[in-house]
Amino acid sequence: MRMSLLVGSVERVGRRTADDVEYCGSLARQLWNSLRALSLALPVVGKRYRWKAAVTQMLQIGVQAFPMVTLMAVCAGLILAMQGASELRRIGAIDLVVELVTIGFTRELGPLLTAIAVSGRSASSFSAEIGTMKVTEEIDALRTMGIDPVEFVLAPKYLAALVVIPCLSIFSNAFGILAGGVFMKIATGMTLGVFLRSVARTLVLRDLLFGLLKSLAFATIIVQVGCLEGLSVKGGPDAVGRSTTAAVVKSTFLVILADVAFTTLFYLTGGV
Repeated sequence: MRMSLLVGSVERVGRRTADDVEYCGSLARQLWNSLRALSLALPVVGKRYRWKAAVTQMLQIGVQAFPMVTLMAVCAGLILAMQGASELRRIGAIDLVVELVTIGFTRELGPLLTAIAVSGRSASSFSAEIGTMKVTEEIDALRTMGIDPVEFVLAPKYLAALVVIPCLSIFSNAFGILAGGVFMKIATGMTLGVFLRSVARTLVLRDLLFGLLKSLAFATIIVQVGCLEGLSVKGGPDAVGRSTTAAVVKSTFLVILADVAFTTLFYLTGGV
């Protein structure tokens, strides 16, 4: 009995591992196809209608997500400032809250909060849209007409995400840091000029570039996972709902996993 349970457990672990490896392979293959088709969505050199679709996606991914990203950044900035101040006040170093908030957002919170917000909005949207096209056989119709679905559906979304998610991360950094400034004004009476000079002394170009690099990686994960889940839909409308849920869960998990990898790399290379 114990042997059969052990064998069954090993089989389940092996099957799950094989499925995960296959999923990663599908992501890598789709990413390669997306990079090849990306030039067709560029302005001037690409196709006109692909570029227009990319602009529409920029509005949906970026502009419509701006209020949510801003609100999350302001709340996170206030929370980080208050939590930091409660500990730093004990050693008489409450002024270090400015450095804490500035470094925390440029290196970590700005790109991560943006990615989580966009993942919840856009990964589910991509999966639902493409999944519906798959169920209604529109994807098959595109292939029948000789149109690559990756070029037609995925490339504009990918280009849009690569443009707007780093921009949203910059706004997230700015509003999160300004929220810390509001707290310092209330808690210590620090003027805006003094606060901004302290922020300027703390900001490092390396941290900003590192955060933007993270944003590009997060954008890739969100788009690729959301679209792959949509293209993998099999069955009826209920399958679209399952793929939408899976897109949000998997993209958020992979974003956090990628963030851990980037931070570890940053630490091991002496960045911290």
